[in-house]
Amino acid sequence: MRIANGVEMLELEAEAFGGKAVIHPTLLWDDKEAILIDTGMPGQYEQIISAMNRVGLSLDKLKAVILTHQDIDHIGNVPEIIKATKGSIEIFAHELYKPYIEGEISLIKTNPKSMAKILDSLPEDQSRIMLELCENPPKAKIDTTLSDGQELPYFGGIKVLFTPGHTPGHISLYLKKSRVLVAADADAMICIEGNLRGPVEQTTLDMDTAISSLDKFLKYDIESVICYHGGVCNNKVHTQLENIIKNL
Repeated sequence: MRIANGVEMLELEAEAFGGKAVIHPTLLWDDKEAILIDTGMPGQYEQIISAMNRVGLSLDKLKAVILTHQDIDHIGNVPEIIKATKGSIEIFAHELYKPYIEGEISLIKTNPKSMAKILDSLPEDQSRIMLELCENPPKAKIDTTLSDGQELPYFGGIKVLFTPGHTPGHISLYLKKSRVLVAADADAMICIEGNLRGPVEQTTLDMDTAISSLDKFLKYDIESVICYHGGVCNNKVHTQLENIIKNL
């Protein structure tokens, strides 16, 4: 879905942990290059390539991947993308998540211990597949680490916003030219039929920090918000954010 000039919200069908969902990485591009923000669940590589082709982009235009955090549905296809591009792309992530994504430390949420109850609830064949994923998650070398307030010089400026709460090293991205906020899973904020909701306690590791992180968004002139779960919201975004914060 086209959100603004050079900003495409992808719609990838995902199946994991016994359920189905649509998730929304973001593709940024111009005539010369493209950047992908998050990469979906493992096994969705072909969906990503098809989505790029639909907007007229070939994989050789992809110059970088920005990972908003280390959850499995965001890092899932980084190894395949690196392999397909012969390692020519740059991988960005917050400095806190470099050891997790590089495989030095187990992922916070997707590891055998934290997933034990869910694995026990799944049919045996699904549980076996998910256990293998927990034990051997996707890994990738992080070329460049990001920090709060940093601005990447692409497509009119990409502002890095440190928004912990959902996970400790979560970032969101503000696209200055289009005034689009790529919230990712910021504070487990979701969009339901164009309305913002959040944070969701079930998927938020630190509720107090998540609520504090929402305040950062109020400083920006936001026309549209892309939520990784739920899609785009472009209806009185600032007012909706204020109401969420006030009612928490």
